[in-house]
Amino acid sequence: MKLFAHTLLAAAALAACLPARAADPASPADRAFVAMVSQGGLFEARAGAIAASQGNTEDIKDQGTTEEHDHELVNGKLKAIADKAGIPIQPKLNQQFERQYDELKSLSGPAFDAAYLRDMEDIHAKDGAAFAKEADTGSNPALKSFAAQTHRIVLRHIGELKALGPAS
Repeated sequence: MKLFAHTLLAAAALAACLPARAADPASPADRAFVAMVSQGGLFEARAGAIAASQGNTEDIKDQGTTEEHDHELVNGKLKAIADKAGIPIQPKLNQQFERQYDELKSLSGPAFDAAYLRDMEDIHAKDGAAFAKEADTGSNPALKSFAAQTHRIVLRHIGELKALGPAS
């Protein structure tokens, strides 16, 4: 009996040293989805923040406020799900998005508004397609549900952007 107890203690100690297994495993496609939309969401939140402060029109400022608010919430939900699935999220913009953000930030007036709309329409189209695909074919149940819910937000943002006019 004493040997059995020692064996159980040794097994428990070994298990404590092993890395925790993700609650909901993620496929390579799920991981690629998280990597893509986490960068897009971070860019959208940051671009929305500068639009809110330096947009040329109230419509752009208001839309920027919406982007910042919604994407901060979405980014937080994605991070929680990704953490649970063992998927790391890059906390900073990648070089491409950093460059795009810097270019946008350097503009003012109507040029800023046009570039903001163009950038937002482009990123929402790409992310919208990724959310729709993940909602349909993702392997991680939490990510699938998140993608379906968030796709509706992306569609709403696309409608708002189109209502503001064409990105010239």
